[in-house]
Amino acid sequence: MSHPFRPPSVPLITVDPYFSVWSAADQLFDDHTKHWTNKRNSMAGFIRIDGKPSIFMGKLELSDDTNDDEPAAMQQTSLKVEALTSTYTFEADGIELEAVFVTPLLLDDLDVLSRPVSYMTFRVRSIDGRPHDVQIYVDISAELCVNTTEQAVIWSRQTINGKIAAMRMGTLEQPVLARTGDDTRIDWGYVYLAAPQTGSLETAIHSYKVRKQFVETGRLPQQDEQSHPRPAAEDTPVMAAVLDFNQVSERQASQYVIAAYDDLQSIEYFGKRLDAYWRRIGMTFEEMLVLAVEQYEEIQSRCETFNRKLAAESGDAGGDSYTNLLALAYRQSIAAHKLVSDENGDILFFSKENFSNGCIATVDVSYPSIPLFLLYNTELVKGMMRPIFRYADSEAWKFNFAPHDVGCYPKANGQVYGENEPENQMPIEECGNMLIMAAAVCLYEKDAGFAKEHWSLLTKWAGYLKENGMDPENQLCTDDFAGHLAHNTNLSVKAIIGIGAYSLLCKMLGEKDGDVYYEAAEEMALNWSSMANAGGHYKLTFDSTPETWSLKYNLVWDRLLGLNLFPEKIIDEELRHYIANQNKYGTPLDSRNTYTKLDWLVWCASLAKSKADFEQMIHPILHFLNESPSRVPMTDWYDTLTGEQLNFQNRSVVGGLFIRLLHPV
Repeated sequence: MSHPFRPPSVPLITVDPYFSVWSAADQLFDDHTKHWTNKRNSMAGFIRIDGKPSIFMGKLELSDDTNDDEPAAMQQTSLKVEALTSTYTFEADGIELEAVFVTPLLLDDLDVLSRPVSYMTFRVRSIDGRPHDVQIYVDISAELCVNTTEQAVIWSRQTINGKIAAMRMGTLEQPVLARTGDDTRIDWGYVYLAAPQTGSLETAIHSYKVRKQFVETGRLPQQDEQSHPRPAAEDTPVMAAVLDFNQVSERQASQYVIAAYDDLQSIEYFGKRLDAYWRRIGMTFEEMLVLAVEQYEEIQSRCETFNRKLAAESGDAGGDSYTNLLALAYRQSIAAHKLVSDENGDILFFSKENFSNGCIATVDVSYPSIPLFLLYNTELVKGMMRPIFRYADSEAWKFNFAPHDVGCYPKANGQVYGENEPENQMPIEECGNMLIMAAAVCLYEKDAGFAKEHWSLLTKWAGYLKENGMDPENQLCTDDFAGHLAHNTNLSVKAIIGIGAYSLLCKMLGEKDGDVYYEAAEEMALNWSSMANAGGHYKLTFDSTPETWSLKYNLVWDRLLGLNLFPEKIIDEELRHYIANQNKYGTPLDSRNTYTKLDWLVWCASLAKSKADFEQMIHPILHFLNESPSRVPMTDWYDTLTGEQLNFQNRSVVGGLFIRLLHPV
C-alpha cells in the first residue's frame, strides 16, 4: 500500500532565491510560512463559514507563545505537490476548500517564467448539500521584503488600469543590490499583494492584528494604517485581502490573489546592474501585473497540462517514487536561479549556491542541474555557462583551468571561491564540467555553434585534462565538503569523459584533432579500468585498498553522450555494489562516511538498465524525504542512517534528478 508523500518542506512561492516561501510543516496551519533560509516569511489564511472562523494557513499571532485565541483549524484532508502546483484540501462546517499555490515556471516560455509572480487560488464548495456564506482572508507580511525585521518598511497602494487592486511594501532605505551573502534575504524593491478589483474584494494594509479583527468580525479596517515607516518587527504590518464568496453551493467557486515582487534590479554583472529578463523590452511592473491577471486562466491551464505530462513521463520512467521526486525538485531547481540578459540580449541564468557559500554561477552547481534544462530549454544551460566563459576570457582570471564561480550572489564581478588561492581550486572538476556541459548542449541542439564561440577556452581546458586528468593530484572536487583527495577515481572519470566530450565537439565542427582526443580518452579509460579495479567494484582512489569505493556518478555522461569509453561491465558491477551497500535512506557517497548526495544517487540509479533496478536505488530517497527530521526545502546532502540534513538546502542541483528522462544522443 502506498502512503501519501510528505515533503520535508512544501513550495508555496518559488520565483527566485529571494522571493521564495515554503511551509515546513505537515499541515499548512501548523507553523508560520518561511523563506527557504528558515527565517519567518509570514503569510496567513482564514475562512469564515456562516460567520464561524477557522484557520488554514500560518498562525494568528506572531509571538512564539502558545496562543489560546487561535481559531479552530480546518481539517487538512490532502496535500498534492506537482511540478508547478501545491494543492492543499481542507474541510470544515460543510465546506471544502482547496488552496492552490502556482508559480508558472514554464521552461518553454521565458517571459512567463521570469515574471516575479505567484498565484494563490482559493476554490470552495459545499459538501453537505446546503448553501453556506463564505469569506476567505489572506495576507502577506512585511517579513517578505526585509533581511532582518529591524529594518524599517513603508507601504502604499494603487489601482492599476481600474481593474487591479495592488498593495505594496518595501524597506525605507532601498539598498538595491548592496547586500551579498548566503543566509540573506532581499531588502530592496517591493513585495505586492494584488487581486482583480471586484465587488467581492476588500483590502487593507495594517498591523498583523488585523487577522484577529477578521476572525472576530469578518471585516477589515476601512482605512490603511498610516504609522510608517516603522521596523518590520514593530506590530508587523501586513497586506490583507478578503475574498467574499457570498453563498456557496455544491458548485465550486474560485477566486485568486497574486503575490509579486518588484526587485527593481536583479544582478550586478561585471560592474553593470541588470534588470530581470521580463523587463528587457521596457515593460513596467504595472504592465506585467496586468498581463499576469489577463492571462490567469491560460497560465493555470498550461501549468495543469505540464503537471500531467511530467507525472506521466516520470511514472513511466521510474514509478511513483520518481514522480514525487521530480514534482518536488522542479520549482526548487528553477527558482534557485535568476534570469536576466546581457547587453547583447543573450540569456544569463544565474544560480545561487544556497546554504553552501552563496556563490553565483557556480560551475559545479550548474553541472548537476543541467538535465532539467537540457530536457526543456537548452538556452538556459548556455545562460549558466556564458558568465564563466566571459570571466575566464578576461585578464582577471590568471589560471589555465576553468573558474569555479563569478562572485557571491547577487554580484557577479569575479570569482570568490577559496580566496582564489591555487590550492583551493577545482581545476579538473571545473574543466570537465564545462566541456561536458558544452558537448551536451551542442549534441542535444544538434548544433555546435555555441562551442565554436568559445573554442579557444574549450581547447585549453581539454588540453589541461589530457595532461593532468588521468591520475589527479591532491585537490578538491565538487564534493568539497569531503576535503582534498589525491588519485580520485571518480574525478578521473570526469576528466576522461571531458576529453571525450571535446572530441565530439571537434567532429561536429570539423576540427582536425577529434580522433586524437578520442583515442587519448580511450587509452585513459583502459588504464582507469585496470588501475581502479578492486574485484567486483572500483576503488575510491587509485592507491587505496580494495575495500574502498565511491559513487562513480560521472559515468552517466559516457552513456548520455554516446562516448562508450567505459565497458558496460564496469557500470553493471558498480551498480550492484551500490545496491549491496544501501543504508535505510540510500547508498553513501563513498566508503569513508555514511552521508550521501541526493543528485549523485539519482545519477547512479540512472545507470540501471531496468526500471526495477532504478526504483530499487531511489526508493530509499523517497523514504528519506518522507521521514527526515530536517524540515527544509529539499537538501542534497544528508545522512543515510538518520535522514538528517548535513547542510545545503533549496539548491538548484536537484535539477539533476531529471536525468532518467534524458535519452542518449
